[in-house]
Amino acid sequence: MPGPGSRAPDIAFKWVAALAASMIIVLIVLVGWQLYAGSRMSLSKFGPSFLWSSEWDPVQDKYGALPFIFGTLVSSLLALLIAVPLGVATAIFLTELAPQKLRQPIVMAIEMLAAVPSVIFGLWGIFVLIPWLRDHLFVWLRHYFGFLPLFQGPIYGVSMLAAGIVVAIMILPIITSISREILRSVPNLQREAAYALGATRWEVLKIAVLSYARRGLFGAAVLGLGRALGETMAVTMVIGNRPQISASLFAPGYTLASVIANEFTEATSDLYLNSLFELGLVLMGVAIMVNIAAQVMLKSMTGSGPIKVN
Repeated sequence: MPGPGSRAPDIAFKWVAALAASMIIVLIVLVGWQLYAGSRMSLSKFGPSFLWSSEWDPVQDKYGALPFIFGTLVSSLLALLIAVPLGVATAIFLTELAPQKLRQPIVMAIEMLAAVPSVIFGLWGIFVLIPWLRDHLFVWLRHYFGFLPLFQGPIYGVSMLAAGIVVAIMILPIITSISREILRSVPNLQREAAYALGATRWEVLKIAVLSYARRGLFGAAVLGLGRALGETMAVTMVIGNRPQISASLFAPGYTLASVIANEFTEATSDLYLNSLFELGLVLMGVAIMVNIAAQVMLKSMTGSGPIKVN
């Protein structure tokens, strides 16, 4: 029989692991408290109206977060709409369709893309992407889809759509890598059983692979969204930095992260500085709410049972 001292390493490891986990919670609480402490003056002066006010005038000390919340959510949603289909399709190609010799070079290229600093994406966006968008893609979109409010108005180049495209490129490696690992974890028995029943390759992907991995793929999209919500430098360089709400994706915009990065050093009054702190608090709240909503959706997917295939 082992002595009582033999459990000491297990007990110590348990407490060390619990301490490490609790430190994450403590860190989140401390960050939230610091943001709250730094924004008390703004919270007291503007109250809840700060969230739905559209005015941002440092000269008159009038501040509202609505244009920045709008810009953050719209640019992140655009990035997801572009990056998730591309990332999942690339992961499917790498795990199910690509020749073995081709897989590793593509994986290395994806990893190198993930290592590029965001400011490099911003510079590339300014000097390469935006001129091409302004002279070609945006003109094409307005010509064929100009009847939609999303593609109306003057074309500046720097815009909400340009920011969404740049962020989509930045989160594409994350979504692709995680989706690839999830698809690789699907048991081969799933595929073999589908093939044994006479399924085609597409039916195997749909029934045996994607239905099995749908929760993990949704989680990959959520992680990409978390990166998109907090992206700063690249977005600041291509979005136009105008605190206005517009239905057109060609119009410049602003995000919570980019306004903090742009104007923090220019805050000349206490109320101005407190308002920027409150924007940080709002950004943290938006990120938490989005993750909670994602968890609720994930649980609803789990409780819906297996996908039925006719």
